[in-house]
Amino acid sequence: MLLDLLYSRGSFSLETLFSTFLSYAMVILLALPVHELAHGYVADRMGDHTARWSGRLTMNPFAHLDLMGTLMIFLFGFGYAKPVPVNPRNFRNYKTGMALTALAGPASNLLMAFLSLLILRLFYLFLPAGLALNIAYIFFRRFALINVRLAVFNLLPIPPLDGFRIVANVLPPKWSYFVDRYQMYISLVVMALAFSGVLSWPISRISAGIFNFFVTILMFH
Repeated sequence: MLLDLLYSRGSFSLETLFSTFLSYAMVILLALPVHELAHGYVADRMGDHTARWSGRLTMNPFAHLDLMGTLMIFLFGFGYAKPVPVNPRNFRNYKTGMALTALAGPASNLLMAFLSLLILRLFYLFLPAGLALNIAYIFFRRFALINVRLAVFNLLPIPPLDGFRIVANVLPPKWSYFVDRYQMYISLVVMALAFSGVLSWPISRISAGIFNFFVTILMFH
C-alpha cells in the first residue's frame, strides 16, 4: 500500500501523501481498537469477562497494538492487532459464543468502512470542489478500503486470525490440537506469505468487490 504509493508515478503529491498517512493513523488509533473492543465486548456479553479483567475493553490503542501487525498495515493495507484474550469455557454457549466473538471484529471493520464512505458522500453533497474535498476523498476512501481489507484478512481461516476461531468449532479435536501446538510456526508462514505478496492478490480482489458494493449502494458517480 504505502510502498505502492511511494513508488507510483504520476499520482504522487504531498496532498496524497498527507491524506494517506492521516488515514493510516486513523486505522491505528481508531479502527484497530474498535476491532478488538468489538471482540471483547461480544465475549463479555456472551459470559466471558476475560477481556474486561485484562483491561482490553478500552479504546486505548496502546492496549491493542501489535508491532508486526501494525507494520503489515502500513506496507500492505492489511494486518492485525494483539488478540483479545478469550476463555470459551466461560461462554453460556461455546460454539455460538466463539463464532459471534470472532465475527464481531471483522463486522466492526465493515461497518466503519461503510460509515466512512457515507461521510464522504455527505461531504460531496455539501463541500465545494477544491483542496478540502480532495483531501477528504483520499482520506475517507483509503480509510474505508483499509477497513475492508482488515475484515477480509482477519476472516481467513488461519491462526491466529478470526476466521480460524470460527472454523475451529467444526474441526476434529486432533486437528485443533495440531494447530494449537504449531500456531507460532503457522503464524510465521502467514507473515511470509504476506511479505511475499501471495496473500495480497486474493485479499485485494475480494476487498475491491466489497468496497465497490458499498460505493454502489451510496450512489457515487
